[in-house]
Amino acid sequence: MKKRTIAIYGREFNPSVIPYVQQLFSYLKDKEVAIYIHADFYKFLQTKIKCADDLLLYYNYRDLPENTLFFLSLGGDGTMLSAVSQVRDSNIPIAGINFGRLGFLASIHKTEIATALDAIFDNNYKLQTRELLQVTGHDQHIFGEENFALNDITIFRHGSSPMITINVTLDGELLNSYWADGIIIATPTGSTAYSLSCGGPIIMPGSGNFVITPIAPHNLNVRPIIISADSRLELEIESREEQYIVSCDSKTETLSTNTKLKIERAPFNINLIRLETVSYFSTLREKLLWGLDVRNY
Repeated sequence: MKKRTIAIYGREFNPSVIPYVQQLFSYLKDKEVAIYIHADFYKFLQTKIKCADDLLLYYNYRDLPENTLFFLSLGGDGTMLSAVSQVRDSNIPIAGINFGRLGFLASIHKTEIATALDAIFDNNYKLQTRELLQVTGHDQHIFGEENFALNDITIFRHGSSPMITINVTLDGELLNSYWADGIIIATPTGSTAYSLSCGGPIIMPGSGNFVITPIAPHNLNVRPIIISADSRLELEIESREEQYIVSCDSKTETLSTNTKLKIERAPFNINLIRLETVSYFSTLREKLLWGLDVRNY
């Protein structure tokens, strides 16, 4: 019988989770699953656990076979964001085992690995389609092939410079000139991340919207605004330092204020695996502590 094939990606982790990682690989060995593992992560694992000899290495998304059932991310939400660059437009669904703290994206608890993977292999799960953002510069190719973001694209002032001015045009019409430390353009997935901490709203995945959230705006009347995901944004930045910083999830670049940006929906989506016992609202209640009142404890 042909082996089922999965891919595994991760980053360096705390020694406290080594038993769970060992449990994962023992489980997959018992299930006779063929494993493609990221080469850099494999080098790290060899220093922490006893690795099987039959693991297959991959270096980037081009190396993943078409018959990959799913992509398994080991770590926290930051690792899940990096995993998107490993999957790209392959349509391979992503599941995350949470070795981090919050776990909005990496939804499988480390103590429930076997139960969760049993359900996935038995097709007892749902796929959540998530939209991404894409950023391009008018005069340079920023972020190379990884110019897309699952959470957000953010513009920051550079260093200790005073606030910057960000002139934002939406579908050819001036939206606003933001005097602020920066702005966040977030997807529904990213609406519960940095944007939320800056006062942005929570947006349900699949709603067909993005949100623009200013960071410490000079004019307090400037509030976050929800826009259509079909919108095309063009940004021009003014700063005394003649530089600014743009981040694309966990990636950052420093650009000249001569560089104009275009931000729009990426040409592909990614699919997150969600178990039948997990829902978007249950995740919100758990992670944001909705409904809890310290007076009841």
